[in-house]
Amino acid sequence: MQKLNTTLVYILSVIGFLCCCVYGIGTIAAIIALVVANKELAKYHANPDEYINANAMKTARTVAIVSLVLSFIGLAFIIWFYMNQCEFYNWYIDMFADNPNVTEEQLAPIYNAMEEAGCM
Repeated sequence: MQKLNTTLVYILSVIGFLCCCVYGIGTIAAIIALVVANKELAKYHANPDEYINANAMKTARTVAIVSLVLSFIGLAFIIWFYMNQCEFYNWYIDMFADNPNVTEEQLAPIYNAMEEAGCM
């Protein structure tokens, strides 16, 4: 009896979780994890008597799918942010501008980022 390679799928899925907001890296890792999981399950379905850990691979595939969904959400947020930078910065400043505990020095990095993005 052989075992399916669940370790690689789990490692890539965890990388997908950890890098879900890092410019699509998590999405790439999660897609690779899902492809590997599907190939391993195809091997199992071709000859189920040879492999003993099909349930573990199904679980690993589920983790890869969840990682992929989270990575897509993170990637969508990054795309939204770059398309709406000025609105985001204005919302952020409006949220903290009336707070007496927030000083202009604390808002200076946001003003600098607005200037770099061409929002001022």
